Amino acid sequence: MKRFKTITEFHHFIGIAAPLHPLISVVDVATVPHREVLEPTNMVMDFYAIAVKRMINFKMQYGQRPFDLNEGIMSFMSPKQVLNIDVNDKSKKTERSGWVIYIHPDLLWNSGLAKTIRQYDFWDYSLNESLFLSEKEEATINSIIQSIFEEYRANIDRFSKSIIISHIEALLNYADRFYHRQFITRERSNHQILQRVEDLLSEYFNSDDLLVKGVPTVTYLANELNVSSKYLSSLLKVLTGQNTQQHIHEKLIEKAKEKLSTTELSVSEIAYGLGFEHLPSFSKLFKAKTSQSPLEFRTSFN
Repeated sequence: MKRFKTITEFHHFIGIAAPLHPLISVVDVATVPHREVLEPTNMVMDFYAIAVKRMINFKMQYGQRPFDLNEGIMSFMSPKQVLNIDVNDKSKKTERSGWVIYIHPDLLWNSGLAKTIRQYDFWDYSLNESLFLSEKEEATINSIIQSIFEEYRANIDRFSKSIIISHIEALLNYADRFYHRQFITRERSNHQILQRVEDLLSEYFNSDDLLVKGVPTVTYLANELNVSSKYLSSLLKVLTGQNTQQHIHEKLIEKAKEKLSTTELSVSEIAYGLGFEHLPSFSKLFKAKTSQSPLEFRTSFN
Protein backbone atom coordinates (compact mmCIF):
# COMPACT_ATOMS: atom_id res chain seq x y z
CA MET A 1 0.00 0.00 0.00
CA LYS A 2 1.37 3.39 -1.02
CA ARG A 3 0.16 6.41 0.95
CA PHE A 4 0.56 9.99 -0.20
CA LYS A 5 0.07 12.70 2.41
CA THR A 6 0.84 15.59 0.08
CA ILE A 7 0.17 16.39 -3.56
CA THR A 8 3.90 17.00 -4.04
CA GLU A 9 4.67 13.43 -2.95
CA PHE A 10 2.17 12.09 -5.47
CA HIS A 11 3.58 14.24 -8.28
CA HIS A 12 7.02 12.80 -7.56
CA PHE A 13 5.62 9.26 -7.65
CA ILE A 14 4.03 9.68 -11.08
CA GLY A 15 7.11 11.42 -12.44
CA ILE A 16 5.97 15.02 -13.01
CA ALA A 17 7.17 18.38 -11.69
CA ALA A 18 6.11 19.61 -8.28
CA PRO A 19 2.73 21.39 -8.24
CA LEU A 20 2.69 25.16 -8.66
CA HIS A 21 0.63 25.34 -5.45
CA PRO A 22 1.20 22.92 -2.55
CA LEU A 23 -2.53 22.44 -1.91
CA ILE A 24 -3.88 22.02 -5.45
CA SER A 25 -2.71 20.79 -8.83
CA VAL A 26 -4.27 20.43 -12.27
CA VAL A 27 -2.66 17.63 -14.26
CA ASP A 28 -2.99 17.00 -17.98
CA VAL A 29 -3.14 13.19 -18.06
CA ALA A 30 -1.41 13.04 -21.45
CA THR A 31 1.71 14.68 -19.97
CA VAL A 32 2.22 12.06 -17.27
CA PRO A 33 5.16 9.82 -18.27
CA HIS A 34 4.27 6.24 -19.17
CA ARG A 35 5.33 3.93 -16.37
CA GLU A 36 5.27 0.19 -16.79
CA VAL A 37 3.19 -1.43 -14.07
CA LEU A 38 4.46 -4.94 -13.42
CA GLU A 39 2.19 -5.56 -10.44
CA PRO A 40 -1.12 -4.00 -9.35
CA THR A 41 -0.56 -0.90 -7.25
CA ASN A 42 -2.69 -0.10 -4.21
CA MET A 43 -2.63 3.48 -3.03
CA VAL A 44 -4.38 5.91 -0.71
CA MET A 45 -4.21 9.70 -0.86
CA ASP A 46 -4.90 12.27 1.87
CA PHE A 47 -6.53 14.64 -0.61
CA TYR A 48 -9.43 14.82 -3.08
CA ALA A 49 -9.10 13.84 -6.73
CA ILE A 50 -11.51 14.82 -9.52
CA ALA A 51 -10.81 13.18 -12.87
CA VAL A 52 -12.21 13.56 -16.38
CA LYS A 53 -10.34 11.18 -18.64
CA ARG A 54 -10.14 8.33 -21.11
CA MET A 55 -7.50 5.65 -20.61
CA ILE A 56 -7.09 2.78 -23.07
CA ASN A 57 -5.56 -0.49 -21.78
CA PHE A 58 -5.98 0.72 -18.21
CA LYS A 59 -8.10 -0.62 -15.38
CA MET A 60 -8.91 0.60 -11.89
CA GLN A 61 -10.96 -0.91 -9.15
CA TYR A 62 -12.29 -0.48 -5.66
CA GLY A 63 -11.95 -3.79 -3.82
CA GLN A 64 -12.91 -6.51 -6.28
CA ARG A 65 -14.87 -4.30 -8.69
CA PRO A 66 -12.90 -3.62 -11.90
CA PHE A 67 -13.71 -0.78 -14.26
CA ASP A 68 -12.22 0.01 -17.67
CA LEU A 69 -11.65 3.65 -18.58
CA ASN A 70 -12.04 3.38 -22.36
CA GLU A 71 -14.97 5.83 -22.32
CA GLY A 72 -14.96 9.44 -21.21
CA ILE A 73 -15.94 9.47 -17.57
CA MET A 74 -15.79 11.73 -14.54
CA SER A 75 -14.82 10.15 -11.25
CA PHE A 76 -14.24 11.34 -7.71
CA MET A 77 -12.05 10.16 -4.85
CA SER A 78 -12.12 11.52 -1.33
CA PRO A 79 -9.20 11.41 1.11
CA LYS A 80 -8.28 7.99 2.49
CA GLN A 81 -10.11 5.93 -0.15
CA VAL A 82 -8.11 2.96 -1.44
CA LEU A 83 -7.45 2.77 -5.18
CA ASN A 84 -6.06 -0.16 -7.14
CA ILE A 85 -4.36 0.45 -10.49
CA ASP A 86 -3.45 -2.20 -13.05
CA VAL A 87 -2.69 -2.43 -16.76
CA ASN A 88 -4.83 -4.83 -18.78
CA ASP A 89 -2.15 -5.82 -21.29
CA LYS A 90 1.37 -5.02 -20.14
CA SER A 91 2.71 -5.53 -23.67
CA LYS A 92 0.79 -2.46 -24.87
CA LYS A 93 1.32 1.17 -23.97
CA THR A 94 -1.61 2.88 -22.30
CA GLU A 95 -3.31 5.75 -24.14
CA ARG A 96 -4.48 8.55 -21.89
CA SER A 97 -6.21 11.91 -22.22
CA GLY A 98 -8.06 14.25 -19.89
CA TRP A 99 -7.48 16.08 -16.63
CA VAL A 100 -7.16 15.34 -12.93
CA ILE A 101 -7.50 17.95 -10.20
CA TYR A 102 -5.94 17.15 -6.82
CA ILE A 103 -7.24 19.22 -3.90
CA HIS A 104 -5.84 19.07 -0.39
CA PRO A 105 -8.51 19.68 2.29
CA ASP A 106 -6.33 22.47 3.74
CA LEU A 107 -7.01 24.55 0.62
CA LEU A 108 -10.66 24.74 1.65
CA TRP A 109 -9.94 25.78 5.22
CA ASN A 110 -12.18 28.58 6.46
CA SER A 111 -14.32 28.54 3.30
CA GLY A 112 -17.98 27.67 2.82
CA LEU A 113 -17.03 24.70 0.64
CA ALA A 114 -15.08 23.16 3.52
CA LYS A 115 -18.40 22.70 5.32
CA THR A 116 -20.40 21.46 2.34
CA ILE A 117 -18.02 19.44 0.16
CA ARG A 118 -18.84 16.10 1.78
CA GLN A 119 -22.55 16.68 1.21
CA TYR A 120 -22.05 15.63 -2.42
CA ASP A 121 -22.93 11.94 -2.43
CA PHE A 122 -20.61 11.05 -5.31
CA TRP A 123 -17.52 11.15 -3.05
CA ASP A 124 -18.72 7.82 -1.72
CA TYR A 125 -19.56 6.24 -5.08
CA SER A 126 -17.34 3.46 -6.38
CA LEU A 127 -15.38 3.88 -9.57
CA ASN A 128 -17.80 1.67 -11.49
CA GLU A 129 -20.46 4.25 -10.62
CA SER A 130 -18.59 7.06 -12.37
CA LEU A 131 -20.34 9.80 -14.30
CA PHE A 132 -20.66 9.20 -18.06
CA LEU A 133 -20.57 12.57 -19.78
CA SER A 134 -22.30 13.55 -23.01
CA GLU A 135 -20.23 15.66 -25.41
CA LYS A 136 -22.01 18.82 -24.29
CA GLU A 137 -21.53 17.98 -20.61
CA GLU A 138 -17.88 17.14 -21.13
CA ALA A 139 -17.38 20.51 -22.84
CA THR A 140 -18.96 22.28 -19.85
CA ILE A 141 -16.77 20.41 -17.37
CA ASN A 142 -13.60 20.98 -19.42
CA SER A 143 -14.38 24.70 -19.62
CA ILE A 144 -14.51 24.94 -15.81
CA ILE A 145 -11.33 22.87 -15.45
CA GLN A 146 -9.61 25.20 -17.93
CA SER A 147 -10.60 28.17 -15.75
CA ILE A 148 -9.17 26.44 -12.69
CA PHE A 149 -6.00 25.60 -14.64
CA GLU A 150 -5.50 29.21 -15.76
CA GLU A 151 -5.96 30.52 -12.22
CA TYR A 152 -3.68 27.77 -10.91
CA ARG A 153 -0.91 28.88 -13.29
CA ALA A 154 -1.34 32.59 -12.53
CA ASN A 155 0.67 34.44 -9.90
CA ILE A 156 -0.80 33.82 -6.46
CA ASP A 157 -2.48 36.82 -4.85
CA ARG A 158 -5.12 37.38 -2.19
CA PHE A 159 -7.91 36.58 -4.66
CA SER A 160 -6.48 33.28 -5.95
CA LYS A 161 -7.87 30.98 -3.29
CA SER A 162 -11.45 32.29 -3.36
CA ILE A 163 -11.55 32.25 -7.19
CA ILE A 164 -10.22 28.68 -7.40
CA ILE A 165 -12.64 27.49 -4.72
CA SER A 166 -15.59 29.11 -6.51
CA HIS A 167 -14.63 27.26 -9.72
CA ILE A 168 -14.32 23.98 -7.80
CA GLU A 169 -17.77 24.50 -6.31
CA ALA A 170 -19.21 25.14 -9.77
CA LEU A 171 -17.54 21.94 -10.99
CA LEU A 172 -19.11 19.94 -8.16
CA ASN A 173 -22.55 21.45 -8.73
CA TYR A 174 -22.49 20.60 -12.43
CA ALA A 175 -21.34 17.06 -11.61
CA ASP A 176 -24.24 16.72 -9.19
CA ARG A 177 -26.66 17.88 -11.90
CA PHE A 178 -25.20 15.51 -14.48
CA TYR A 179 -25.35 12.56 -12.08
CA HIS A 180 -29.06 13.15 -11.58
CA ARG A 181 -29.45 13.27 -15.35
CA GLN A 182 -27.62 9.95 -15.61
CA PHE A 183 -29.97 8.30 -13.13
CA ILE A 184 -32.86 9.25 -15.40
CA THR A 185 -31.39 8.70 -18.87
CA ARG A 186 -29.78 5.35 -18.13
CA GLU A 187 -33.32 4.20 -17.54
CA ARG A 188 -33.11 0.51 -18.42
CA SER A 189 -30.21 -0.42 -16.16
CA ASN A 190 -31.42 1.81 -13.32
CA HIS A 191 -34.93 0.39 -13.38
CA GLN A 192 -33.42 -3.09 -13.32
CA ILE A 193 -31.70 -2.11 -10.07
CA LEU A 194 -35.01 -0.81 -8.70
CA GLN A 195 -36.75 -4.07 -9.60
CA ARG A 196 -33.91 -6.04 -8.04
CA VAL A 197 -34.29 -4.04 -4.81
CA GLU A 198 -37.97 -4.96 -4.68
CA ASP A 199 -37.18 -8.62 -5.38
CA LEU A 200 -34.44 -8.78 -2.74
CA LEU A 201 -36.68 -7.23 -0.09
CA SER A 202 -39.57 -9.55 -0.93
CA GLU A 203 -37.29 -12.59 -0.74
CA TYR A 204 -35.81 -11.40 2.53
CA PHE A 205 -39.14 -10.65 4.22
CA ASN A 206 -40.59 -13.98 3.08
CA SER A 207 -37.65 -16.00 4.41
CA ASP A 208 -36.29 -16.86 7.85
CA ASP A 209 -33.63 -14.15 7.52
CA LEU A 210 -35.70 -11.71 9.58
CA LEU A 211 -35.55 -13.98 12.62
CA VAL A 212 -31.89 -14.87 12.13
CA LYS A 213 -30.40 -11.58 10.91
CA GLY A 214 -32.96 -8.94 11.82
CA VAL A 215 -34.21 -6.15 9.57
CA PRO A 216 -32.23 -5.92 6.30
CA THR A 217 -29.72 -3.10 6.11
CA VAL A 218 -28.78 -0.65 3.38
CA THR A 219 -25.33 -2.24 3.28
CA TYR A 220 -26.86 -5.68 2.71
CA LEU A 221 -28.84 -4.48 -0.33
CA ALA A 222 -25.88 -2.55 -1.77
CA ASN A 223 -23.60 -5.58 -1.44
CA GLU A 224 -26.17 -7.83 -3.12
CA LEU A 225 -26.41 -5.38 -6.01
CA ASN A 226 -22.65 -4.75 -6.23
CA VAL A 227 -23.01 -0.99 -5.84
CA SER A 228 -22.06 1.40 -3.05
CA SER A 229 -24.62 2.32 -0.40
CA LYS A 230 -24.51 6.01 -1.34
CA TYR A 231 -25.01 5.34 -5.04
CA LEU A 232 -27.97 3.05 -4.37
CA SER A 233 -29.69 5.60 -2.14
CA SER A 234 -29.05 8.43 -4.63
CA LEU A 235 -30.43 6.35 -7.51
CA LEU A 236 -33.56 5.31 -5.63
CA LYS A 237 -34.14 8.87 -4.42
CA VAL A 238 -34.17 10.16 -7.99
CA LEU A 239 -36.31 7.31 -9.35
CA THR A 240 -38.82 7.01 -6.51
CA GLY A 241 -38.38 9.92 -4.11
CA GLN A 242 -37.28 7.53 -1.35
CA ASN A 243 -33.81 6.45 -0.29
CA THR A 244 -32.82 2.85 0.43
CA GLN A 245 -33.66 2.98 4.14
CA GLN A 246 -37.12 4.31 3.36
CA HIS A 247 -37.65 1.46 0.87
CA ILE A 248 -36.74 -1.06 3.57
CA HIS A 249 -39.15 0.58 6.01
CA GLU A 250 -41.95 0.64 3.41
CA LYS A 251 -41.55 -3.08 2.80
CA LEU A 252 -41.43 -3.75 6.53
CA ILE A 253 -44.62 -1.76 7.19
CA GLU A 254 -46.32 -3.53 4.28
CA LYS A 255 -45.45 -6.89 5.86
CA ALA A 256 -46.56 -5.70 9.29
CA LYS A 257 -49.96 -4.59 7.92
CA GLU A 258 -50.38 -7.98 6.31
CA LYS A 259 -49.77 -9.80 9.58
CA LEU A 260 -51.89 -7.39 11.63
CA SER A 261 -54.86 -7.82 9.28
CA THR A 262 -54.68 -11.54 8.48
CA THR A 263 -53.34 -13.24 11.63
CA GLU A 264 -54.16 -13.50 15.31
CA LEU A 265 -50.54 -12.95 16.34
CA SER A 266 -49.97 -10.39 19.07
CA VAL A 267 -48.20 -7.14 18.20
CA SER A 268 -45.17 -8.36 20.17
CA GLU A 269 -45.06 -11.60 18.16
CA ILE A 270 -45.34 -9.67 14.90
CA ALA A 271 -42.58 -7.27 15.92
CA TYR A 272 -40.30 -10.17 16.84
CA GLY A 273 -41.12 -11.98 13.60
CA LEU A 274 -40.14 -8.88 11.65
CA GLY A 275 -36.71 -8.75 13.25
CA PHE A 276 -37.34 -6.28 16.08
CA GLU A 277 -35.85 -7.10 19.47
CA HIS A 278 -37.91 -4.44 21.23
CA LEU A 279 -41.62 -3.77 20.74
CA PRO A 280 -41.40 0.03 21.31
CA SER A 281 -39.02 0.37 18.34
CA PHE A 282 -41.48 -1.41 16.06
CA SER A 283 -44.48 0.55 17.37
CA LYS A 284 -42.65 3.87 16.96
CA LEU A 285 -41.71 3.13 13.35
CA PHE A 286 -45.20 1.86 12.49
CA LYS A 287 -46.86 4.99 13.89
CA ALA A 288 -44.37 7.27 12.15
CA LYS A 289 -45.19 5.64 8.80
CA THR A 290 -48.96 5.21 9.19
CA SER A 291 -50.02 7.76 11.85
CA GLN A 292 -51.55 4.83 13.76
CA SER A 293 -50.26 2.44 16.37
CA PRO A 294 -50.25 -1.26 15.39
CA LEU A 295 -53.26 -1.87 17.62
CA GLU A 296 -55.14 1.12 16.18
CA PHE A 297 -54.49 -0.18 12.66
CA ARG A 298 -55.71 -3.67 13.56
CA THR A 299 -58.85 -2.25 15.17
CA SER A 300 -59.66 0.10 12.30
CA PHE A 301 -59.04 -2.62 9.74
CA ASN A 302 -61.34 -5.06 11.51
